[in-house]
Amino acid sequence: MQQQTLQQLASVIDADVVGDEQQLITGVATLASAQSGQIAFLANEKYRAQLESTKASAVIVAPNVELPAGLSALVTKNPYAGFAKIAQQLDTTPRAASEGIDPSAQIAATAQLGTQVAVGPLTIISDHAEIGDNVQIGAGCYIGPGVKIQANTKIWQQVVIYHDCQIGANCLVHSGVVIGADGFGWANEAGKWVKIPQLGRVIIHDRVDIGANTTIDRGALDDTIISSGCIIDNQCQIAHNVFIDEDTAIAGCTVLAGSCRIGKRCLIGGATAINGHIEICDDVQISGFSMVIKAITEPGVYASGIPAAPHREWRRNGARFRQLDDLFQRVKKIEKKLTD
Repeated sequence: MQQQTLQQLASVIDADVVGDEQQLITGVATLASAQSGQIAFLANEKYRAQLESTKASAVIVAPNVELPAGLSALVTKNPYAGFAKIAQQLDTTPRAASEGIDPSAQIAATAQLGTQVAVGPLTIISDHAEIGDNVQIGAGCYIGPGVKIQANTKIWQQVVIYHDCQIGANCLVHSGVVIGADGFGWANEAGKWVKIPQLGRVIIHDRVDIGANTTIDRGALDDTIISSGCIIDNQCQIAHNVFIDEDTAIAGCTVLAGSCRIGKRCLIGGATAINGHIEICDDVQISGFSMVIKAITEPGVYASGIPAAPHREWRRNGARFRQLDDLFQRVKKIEKKLTD
């Protein structure tokens, strides 16, 4: 069990301690569920009343929050970010693979492994792969020929990384991810489909987190590129030659079509579809279930999904939508008569 004093945790998030600096903290929890020895956080005003009843040994709060008598606290400008950093310190998530190389793993003679690499059962590491220091590779993974994985990256069970792809340092790849499968590249000749070999790679830079069962296709000629600091949720599809710039976040079930370019610090809601060969500028937020079919050139919040409605209302509105063009033409005729 991980445990640290409040004073030790305060140094991690640059916080001021209120109360007992030597209070031992063994884990994190919500205000409502926390027990003795745990630390909770208040980042939303609607939960302020729970400060009075929490059983936590300490809380993380913003400046000027009034605390109940006897409750210790860490005071910091961003309590939610502070909570995240402290949760990392107290994390009890197991390793993806036990220390060392499992006897059932198959490591090619030409593969290069750094120091303290851990490889789980039945994993295959192919010819000329390069695995950096402290990398963890879980059970049943396939690391293709020429793959490069840099230091401190953690790969969970049953991940497939195709030939020549590269993953940076301090990345986290969850189970079922497939990196480097062919993009959807075909030419049509007289109604028959002709396969276009996908000759590019997938290049993933540092500190990228990829959720379970997400697929990232290799480039057709150039590379598919995921820049440093990006976070991609479960079951996303990143098509060939996509470029995603730094610190962009993509929620689950999103689809990025081929050769689209996403800027820095974008937030893309779940189940969004982005058309191919278009560009999204920096600092764009796209609401969930949106369909983006043309470039976005100005930062801001965008949405196109239709919220759920009672069925009868939805049917009426659907019928009116089909009449929209006719209504538009009628309005144009009326406006023309009024201006004649």
